[in-house]
Amino acid sequence: MLFSSLGLSAPIESALQKSGYSEPTPVQKKVIPLVLDHHDVMARAQTGSGKSASFVLPILELWAKDVREGKPKIRVLVLTPTRELSVQVAEAFSTFSAFLDKKPKVVSIIGGEKIGEQMLAVQKGCDIVVATSGRLLDILKKQQINLSHVDYFILDEADKMLDLGFAEELELILNVLPQKRQNLLFSATYPPKMLAIAERITKTPLEVTIEQEEPTVQSISQRAIEVNRENRGPLLRELLQSEGWEQVLVFMANKRAADNIAAKFKKYGFAADSFHGDLFQEERSETLAAFKEKKIRILFATDIAARGLDINDISCVINFDLPRSPADYIHRIGRTGRAGKSGVALSFIDFEDQEHFALIEKRSKITLEREQIAGFELKGEKPAKTKGPAPVKGKGKSKKDKAREQALKAAKF
Repeated sequence: MLFSSLGLSAPIESALQKSGYSEPTPVQKKVIPLVLDHHDVMARAQTGSGKSASFVLPILELWAKDVREGKPKIRVLVLTPTRELSVQVAEAFSTFSAFLDKKPKVVSIIGGEKIGEQMLAVQKGCDIVVATSGRLLDILKKQQINLSHVDYFILDEADKMLDLGFAEELELILNVLPQKRQNLLFSATYPPKMLAIAERITKTPLEVTIEQEEPTVQSISQRAIEVNRENRGPLLRELLQSEGWEQVLVFMANKRAADNIAAKFKKYGFAADSFHGDLFQEERSETLAAFKEKKIRILFATDIAARGLDINDISCVINFDLPRSPADYIHRIGRTGRAGKSGVALSFIDFEDQEHFALIEKRSKITLEREQIAGFELKGEKPAKTKGPAPVKGKGKSKKDKAREQALKAAKF
Protein backbone atom coordinates (compact mmCIF):
# COMPACT_ATOMS: atom_id res chain seq x y z
CA MET A 1 0.00 0.00 0.00
CA LEU A 2 1.24 3.48 -0.92
CA PHE A 3 0.68 6.62 1.17
CA SER A 4 -1.19 8.17 -1.76
CA SER A 5 -3.90 5.50 -1.42
CA LEU A 6 -4.65 6.90 2.05
CA GLY A 7 -5.58 10.29 0.60
CA LEU A 8 -2.27 12.13 0.82
CA SER A 9 -1.28 14.44 -2.02
CA ALA A 10 1.73 14.23 -4.34
CA PRO A 11 3.85 16.87 -2.52
CA ILE A 12 3.60 14.98 0.78
CA GLU A 13 4.19 11.66 -1.02
CA SER A 14 7.37 13.16 -2.51
CA ALA A 15 8.59 14.25 0.93
CA LEU A 16 7.95 10.74 2.25
CA GLN A 17 9.90 9.16 -0.59
CA LYS A 18 12.79 11.55 -0.09
CA SER A 19 12.86 10.60 3.60
CA GLY A 20 12.93 6.89 2.75
CA TYR A 21 9.33 6.01 3.69
CA SER A 22 7.68 3.68 1.19
CA GLU A 23 4.80 1.98 3.01
CA PRO A 24 2.59 3.13 5.89
CA THR A 25 2.65 1.31 9.23
CA PRO A 26 -0.55 -0.31 10.60
CA VAL A 27 -1.42 2.67 12.80
CA GLN A 28 -0.87 5.06 9.89
CA LYS A 29 -3.12 2.99 7.61
CA LYS A 30 -5.97 3.24 10.10
CA VAL A 31 -5.55 6.76 11.48
CA ILE A 32 -4.65 8.89 8.44
CA PRO A 33 -8.00 8.40 6.58
CA LEU A 34 -9.95 9.13 9.78
CA VAL A 35 -8.09 12.39 10.40
CA LEU A 36 -8.60 13.44 6.78
CA ASP A 37 -12.34 12.83 7.28
CA HIS A 38 -12.24 15.26 10.24
CA HIS A 39 -12.96 12.68 12.95
CA ASP A 40 -11.71 12.93 16.52
CA VAL A 41 -9.40 9.97 17.05
CA MET A 42 -8.11 8.12 20.10
CA ALA A 43 -5.33 5.74 19.03
CA ARG A 44 -3.37 3.19 21.02
CA ALA A 45 -0.18 1.68 19.64
CA GLN A 46 3.28 0.86 20.91
CA THR A 47 6.12 3.34 20.91
CA GLY A 48 8.05 3.13 17.65
CA SER A 49 4.95 2.24 15.64
CA GLY A 50 4.76 5.48 13.67
CA LYS A 51 2.12 7.27 15.74
CA SER A 52 3.60 10.74 15.21
CA ALA A 53 3.54 10.50 11.41
CA SER A 54 -0.05 9.25 11.58
CA PHE A 55 -1.13 12.74 12.68
CA VAL A 56 1.63 14.90 11.18
CA LEU A 57 0.88 13.76 7.60
CA PRO A 58 -2.92 14.24 7.51
CA ILE A 59 -2.75 17.49 9.51
CA LEU A 60 -0.33 18.88 6.92
CA GLU A 61 -2.71 17.74 4.19
CA LEU A 62 -5.69 19.47 5.80
CA TRP A 63 -3.68 22.62 6.53
CA ALA A 64 -2.38 22.83 2.94
CA LYS A 65 -5.93 22.66 1.56
CA ASP A 66 -6.99 25.60 3.73
CA VAL A 67 -4.06 28.03 3.67
CA ARG A 68 -5.24 31.47 4.80
CA GLU A 69 -3.98 34.91 3.85
CA GLY A 70 -2.33 37.35 6.21
CA LYS A 71 -0.15 36.84 9.25
CA PRO A 72 -0.08 33.17 10.28
CA LYS A 73 -2.22 32.19 13.24
CA ILE A 74 -1.73 29.07 15.37
CA ARG A 75 -4.08 26.45 13.92
CA VAL A 76 -2.29 23.33 15.13
CA LEU A 77 -1.25 22.65 18.74
CA VAL A 78 0.65 19.49 19.65
CA LEU A 79 1.53 18.64 23.26
CA THR A 80 4.24 16.09 24.05
CA PRO A 81 5.73 14.84 27.34
CA THR A 82 9.39 15.60 26.61
CA ARG A 83 11.50 18.29 24.98
CA GLU A 84 13.14 15.77 22.66
CA LEU A 85 9.81 14.49 21.36
CA SER A 86 8.60 18.07 20.80
CA VAL A 87 11.69 18.83 18.72
CA GLN A 88 11.29 15.63 16.72
CA VAL A 89 7.60 16.25 15.99
CA ALA A 90 8.37 19.83 14.94
CA GLU A 91 11.10 18.51 12.63
CA ALA A 92 8.62 16.00 11.17
CA PHE A 93 6.20 18.81 10.28
CA SER A 94 9.03 20.68 8.54
CA THR A 95 10.41 17.58 6.77
CA PHE A 96 7.09 16.34 5.39
CA SER A 97 6.00 19.83 4.23
CA ALA A 98 9.17 20.34 2.14
CA PHE A 99 7.36 20.13 -1.23
CA LEU A 100 4.15 21.99 -0.36
CA ASP A 101 3.49 25.17 -2.35
CA LYS A 102 3.38 27.07 0.93
CA LYS A 103 5.19 25.69 3.96
CA PRO A 104 3.76 26.12 7.47
CA LYS A 105 5.74 28.04 10.05
CA VAL A 106 6.49 25.64 12.90
CA VAL A 107 7.61 26.70 16.38
CA SER A 108 8.81 24.39 19.15
CA ILE A 109 8.07 25.64 22.68
CA ILE A 110 10.09 23.74 25.27
CA GLY A 111 11.84 24.30 28.57
CA GLY A 112 15.59 24.66 28.81
CA GLU A 113 15.76 27.32 26.08
CA LYS A 114 15.32 31.10 26.20
CA ILE A 115 11.65 31.89 26.63
CA GLY A 116 12.08 35.33 25.05
CA GLU A 117 13.20 33.83 21.73
CA GLN A 118 10.25 31.45 21.74
CA MET A 119 7.77 34.25 22.44
CA LEU A 120 9.30 36.30 19.63
CA ALA A 121 8.95 33.38 17.20
CA VAL A 122 5.27 33.06 18.15
CA GLN A 123 4.61 36.79 17.88
CA LYS A 124 6.10 36.91 14.39
CA GLY A 125 3.37 34.49 13.39
CA CYS A 126 3.28 30.71 13.17
CA ASP A 127 0.90 28.00 11.99
CA ILE A 128 1.95 25.04 14.12
CA VAL A 129 3.13 24.93 17.74
CA VAL A 130 4.66 21.79 19.23
CA ALA A 131 5.13 22.19 22.96
CA THR A 132 5.71 20.73 26.36
CA SER A 133 2.89 21.79 28.66
CA GLY A 134 5.01 23.52 31.32
CA ARG A 135 6.71 25.99 28.99
CA LEU A 136 3.47 26.58 27.06
CA LEU A 137 1.75 27.57 30.32
CA ASP A 138 4.63 29.93 31.14
CA ILE A 139 3.97 31.80 27.89
CA LEU A 140 0.20 31.65 28.34
CA LYS A 141 0.52 33.27 31.76
CA LYS A 142 2.48 36.12 30.18
CA GLN A 143 -0.39 36.51 27.67
CA GLN A 144 2.09 36.24 24.81
CA ILE A 145 0.36 33.53 22.77
CA ASN A 146 -3.10 33.32 21.18
CA LEU A 147 -4.63 29.85 20.91
CA SER A 148 -8.13 30.96 19.96
CA HIS A 149 -7.65 29.92 16.31
CA VAL A 150 -6.59 26.32 16.98
CA ASP A 151 -8.36 23.90 14.63
CA TYR A 152 -6.36 20.77 15.53
CA PHE A 153 -5.34 19.74 19.05
CA ILE A 154 -3.08 16.70 19.45
CA LEU A 155 -1.77 14.88 22.54
CA ASP A 156 1.18 12.67 21.64
CA GLU A 157 2.27 9.96 24.14
CA ALA A 158 -0.64 11.04 26.32
CA ASP A 159 -0.22 8.29 28.92
CA LYS A 160 3.33 9.44 29.64
CA MET A 161 2.08 12.96 30.33
CA LEU A 162 -0.14 11.58 33.09
CA ASP A 163 2.97 10.25 34.81
CA LEU A 164 4.31 13.80 34.86
CA GLY A 165 1.29 15.25 36.68
CA PHE A 166 -0.22 16.63 33.50
CA ALA A 167 -3.95 16.73 34.32
CA GLU A 168 -4.03 20.17 35.99
CA GLU A 169 -1.88 21.73 33.26
CA LEU A 170 -4.15 20.29 30.57
CA GLU A 171 -7.20 21.83 32.21
CA LEU A 172 -5.62 25.29 32.05
CA ILE A 173 -4.74 24.81 28.39
CA LEU A 174 -8.20 23.51 27.45
CA ASN A 175 -9.75 26.63 28.97
CA VAL A 176 -8.12 28.84 26.31
CA LEU A 177 -8.75 26.58 23.31
CA PRO A 178 -11.82 27.04 21.10
CA GLN A 179 -14.63 24.56 21.74
CA LYS A 180 -14.88 23.64 18.07
CA ARG A 181 -11.73 21.79 17.04
CA GLN A 182 -10.51 18.37 15.92
CA ASN A 183 -8.90 16.34 18.72
CA LEU A 184 -6.36 13.53 18.34
CA LEU A 185 -4.98 11.47 21.23
CA PHE A 186 -2.13 8.99 20.83
CA SER A 187 -0.96 6.68 23.56
CA ALA A 188 0.76 3.37 24.21
CA THR A 189 -1.60 2.45 27.06
CA TYR A 190 -5.06 3.45 28.28
CA PRO A 191 -4.81 3.86 32.07
CA PRO A 192 -8.03 5.01 33.83
CA LYS A 193 -6.70 8.56 34.30
CA MET A 194 -6.12 8.88 30.58
CA LEU A 195 -9.64 7.74 29.75
CA ALA A 196 -10.96 10.42 32.12
CA ILE A 197 -8.86 13.08 30.38
CA ALA A 198 -9.96 11.81 26.97
CA GLU A 199 -13.59 12.36 27.97
CA ARG A 200 -12.70 15.93 28.96
CA ILE A 201 -11.15 16.59 25.55
CA THR A 202 -13.51 14.80 23.18
CA LYS A 203 -16.91 13.15 23.52
CA THR A 204 -17.11 11.09 20.34
CA PRO A 205 -13.67 9.82 19.30
CA LEU A 206 -13.18 6.94 16.92
CA GLU A 207 -10.93 4.45 18.67
CA VAL A 208 -8.02 2.78 16.91
CA THR A 209 -6.08 0.00 18.61
CA ILE A 210 -3.01 -1.68 17.14
CA GLU A 211 -2.59 -4.75 19.30
CA GLN A 212 0.96 -5.39 20.52
CA GLU A 213 3.19 -4.66 17.57
CA GLU A 214 4.75 -8.09 17.77
CA PRO A 215 7.43 -7.59 15.07
CA THR A 216 8.89 -4.71 17.11
CA VAL A 217 9.32 -6.84 20.22
CA GLN A 218 10.19 -10.05 18.39
CA SER A 219 13.17 -8.37 16.78
CA ILE A 220 14.61 -7.86 20.28
CA SER A 221 16.46 -10.61 22.14
CA GLN A 222 15.39 -10.18 25.77
CA ARG A 223 17.53 -11.50 28.62
CA ALA A 224 17.28 -11.44 32.42
CA ILE A 225 20.59 -11.69 34.28
CA GLU A 226 20.71 -12.32 38.01
CA VAL A 227 23.48 -10.38 39.73
CA ASN A 228 24.07 -8.78 43.13
CA ARG A 229 23.54 -5.03 43.13
CA GLU A 230 27.17 -4.25 43.95
CA ASN A 231 28.34 -6.31 40.95
CA ARG A 232 26.15 -4.66 38.32
CA GLY A 233 28.81 -2.11 37.33
CA PRO A 234 31.63 -4.67 36.97
CA LEU A 235 29.29 -7.02 35.06
CA LEU A 236 28.33 -4.22 32.70
CA ARG A 237 31.99 -3.48 31.97
CA GLU A 238 32.59 -7.18 31.31
CA LEU A 239 29.64 -7.39 28.91
CA LEU A 240 30.66 -4.24 27.06
CA GLN A 241 34.08 -5.74 26.43
CA SER A 242 32.89 -9.27 25.56
CA GLU A 243 29.76 -8.52 23.51
CA GLY A 244 31.10 -5.70 21.33
CA TRP A 245 27.87 -3.69 21.18
CA GLU A 246 28.36 -0.42 19.29
CA GLN A 247 25.66 1.74 20.88
CA VAL A 248 24.31 1.00 24.35
CA LEU A 249 21.52 2.76 26.24
CA VAL A 250 21.56 2.04 29.98
CA PHE A 251 18.53 2.96 32.09
CA MET A 252 19.16 4.17 35.64
CA ALA A 253 16.77 4.80 38.53
CA ASN A 254 17.56 8.52 38.93
CA LYS A 255 19.62 11.47 37.72
CA ARG A 256 22.34 11.22 40.36
CA ALA A 257 22.91 7.53 39.64
CA ALA A 258 23.18 8.28 35.90
CA ASP A 259 25.77 11.02 36.49
CA ASN A 260 27.79 8.95 38.96
CA ILE A 261 28.08 5.82 36.86
CA ALA A 262 28.80 7.79 33.67
CA ALA A 263 31.71 9.47 35.46
CA LYS A 264 33.03 6.08 36.64
CA PHE A 265 32.86 4.57 33.16
CA LYS A 266 34.70 7.56 31.70
CA LYS A 267 37.51 6.87 34.18
CA TYR A 268 37.62 3.29 32.94
CA GLY A 269 38.15 4.59 29.40
CA PHE A 270 34.64 4.17 27.98
CA ALA A 271 33.06 6.81 25.76
CA ALA A 272 30.16 7.40 28.14
CA ASP A 273 27.83 10.20 29.22
CA SER A 274 24.60 10.76 31.14
CA PHE A 275 21.21 12.05 29.97
CA HIS A 276 18.40 13.32 32.20
CA GLY A 277 16.01 16.17 32.89
CA ASP A 278 18.38 18.32 34.96
CA LEU A 279 20.61 19.05 31.96
CA PHE A 280 20.15 22.33 30.10
CA GLN A 281 18.43 21.84 26.75
CA GLU A 282 21.65 22.69 24.90
CA GLU A 283 23.45 19.95 26.86
CA ARG A 284 20.68 17.46 26.14
CA SER A 285 20.76 18.25 22.42
CA GLU A 286 24.55 18.02 22.26
CA THR A 287 24.58 14.71 24.15
CA LEU A 288 21.95 13.15 21.87
CA ALA A 289 23.76 14.41 18.77
CA ALA A 290 27.04 12.88 20.01
CA PHE A 291 25.24 9.58 20.72
CA LYS A 292 23.68 9.53 17.25
CA GLU A 293 27.06 10.29 15.68
CA LYS A 294 28.58 7.44 17.75
CA LYS A 295 30.98 9.75 19.56
CA ILE A 296 29.35 8.36 22.72
CA ARG A 297 29.10 4.59 22.99
CA ILE A 298 27.25 4.25 26.30
CA LEU A 299 24.49 6.60 27.38
CA PHE A 300 23.30 6.32 30.99
CA ALA A 301 19.79 7.75 31.13
CA THR A 302 16.66 8.11 33.22
CA ASP A 303 13.22 7.23 31.84
CA ILE A 304 13.18 10.54 29.98
CA ALA A 305 14.90 8.52 27.23
CA ALA A 306 12.25 5.77 27.21
CA ARG A 307 10.13 7.66 24.69
CA GLY A 308 10.83 10.16 21.98
CA LEU A 309 14.41 9.16 21.11
CA ASP A 310 14.58 8.59 17.36
CA ILE A 311 17.87 6.67 17.13
CA ASN A 312 17.88 3.60 14.89
CA ASP A 313 21.31 2.15 15.69
CA ILE A 314 21.07 1.33 19.40
CA SER A 315 22.51 -2.20 19.67
CA CYS A 316 21.50 -2.89 23.24
CA VAL A 317 19.25 -1.53 25.98
CA ILE A 318 20.15 -2.41 29.57
CA ASN A 319 17.86 -2.08 32.56
CA PHE A 320 20.58 -1.42 35.13
CA ASP A 321 17.67 -0.49 37.40
CA LEU A 322 14.25 -1.93 36.59
CA PRO A 323 11.50 0.54 35.63
CA ARG A 324 9.03 1.38 38.37
CA SER A 325 6.07 0.88 36.07
CA PRO A 326 5.80 -2.45 34.23
CA ALA A 327 4.41 -0.54 31.23
CA ASP A 328 7.70 1.35 30.90
CA TYR A 329 9.60 -1.91 30.28
CA ILE A 330 8.28 -2.13 26.71
CA HIS A 331 8.96 1.57 26.13
CA ARG A 332 12.55 1.15 27.30
CA ILE A 333 13.42 -1.93 25.27
CA GLY A 334 11.68 -0.39 22.25
CA ARG A 335 14.67 1.94 21.87
CA THR A 336 16.51 -0.97 20.21
CA GLY A 337 15.44 -3.22 17.36
CA ARG A 338 14.16 -0.25 15.36
CA ALA A 339 13.88 0.37 11.60
CA GLY A 340 13.89 -3.34 10.83
CA LYS A 341 17.08 -4.05 12.77
CA SER A 342 17.56 -6.57 15.57
CA GLY A 343 18.51 -5.62 19.11
CA VAL A 344 19.28 -6.89 22.58
CA ALA A 345 17.60 -5.95 25.88
CA LEU A 346 19.12 -6.99 29.21
CA SER A 347 17.69 -6.62 32.70
CA PHE A 348 19.82 -6.93 35.83
CA ILE A 349 17.93 -8.63 38.66
CA ASP A 350 18.90 -9.17 42.29
CA PHE A 351 16.94 -10.77 45.14
CA GLU A 352 14.89 -7.62 45.76
CA ASP A 353 13.87 -7.37 42.10
CA GLN A 354 12.50 -10.88 41.65
CA GLU A 355 8.84 -10.16 42.40
CA HIS A 356 8.81 -6.88 40.48
CA PHE A 357 10.36 -8.47 37.39
CA ALA A 358 7.82 -11.30 37.58
CA LEU A 359 5.10 -8.62 37.43
CA ILE A 360 6.84 -7.00 34.44
CA GLU A 361 6.86 -10.40 32.69
CA LYS A 362 3.17 -10.91 33.42
CA ARG A 363 2.15 -7.47 32.14
CA SER A 364 4.43 -7.74 29.09
CA LYS A 365 3.27 -11.30 28.37
CA ILE A 366 6.79 -12.70 28.34
CA THR A 367 8.67 -15.37 30.27
CA LEU A 368 12.45 -15.09 30.41
CA GLU A 369 14.87 -17.68 31.66
CA ARG A 370 17.09 -16.33 34.43
CA GLU A 371 20.80 -16.28 33.52
CA GLN A 372 23.94 -15.98 35.61
CA ILE A 373 27.32 -14.92 34.22
CA ALA A 374 30.41 -16.77 35.42
CA GLY A 375 32.25 -14.68 37.98
CA PHE A 376 29.18 -12.52 38.69
CA GLU A 377 26.75 -15.12 40.05
CA LEU A 378 23.97 -14.01 42.39
CA LYS A 379 25.15 -14.90 45.90
CA GLY A 380 23.56 -14.88 49.32
CA GLU A 381 19.94 -15.43 50.23
CA LYS A 382 16.73 -13.56 49.61
CA PRO A 383 16.17 -11.28 52.63
CA ALA A 384 13.21 -12.27 54.75
CA LYS A 385 10.25 -9.93 54.68
CA THR A 386 9.97 -7.89 57.85
CA LYS A 387 6.67 -6.72 59.22
CA GLY A 388 6.27 -3.31 60.77
CA PRO A 389 5.49 -2.96 64.48
CA ALA A 390 2.00 -4.00 65.48
CA PRO A 391 -0.36 -1.10 66.15
CA VAL A 392 -0.66 -0.14 69.80
CA LYS A 393 -4.24 -0.24 70.99
CA GLY A 394 -5.54 3.19 71.81
CA LYS A 395 -2.72 5.05 70.04
CA GLY A 396 -4.24 5.25 66.60
CA LYS A 397 -7.27 7.35 65.68
CA SER A 398 -10.54 5.49 65.26
CA LYS A 399 -12.62 5.75 62.11
CA LYS A 400 -15.12 7.90 64.02
CA ASP A 401 -12.37 10.29 65.13
CA LYS A 402 -11.09 10.60 61.57
CA ALA A 403 -14.61 11.21 60.28
CA ARG A 404 -15.14 13.96 62.88
CA GLU A 405 -11.88 15.65 61.89
CA GLN A 406 -12.85 15.61 58.22
CA ALA A 407 -16.27 17.05 59.05
CA LEU A 408 -14.70 19.86 61.09
CA LYS A 409 -12.30 20.71 58.27
CA ALA A 410 -15.17 20.78 55.77
CA ALA A 411 -17.17 23.03 58.10
CA LYS A 412 -14.31 25.55 58.30
CA PHE A 413 -14.36 25.93 54.54
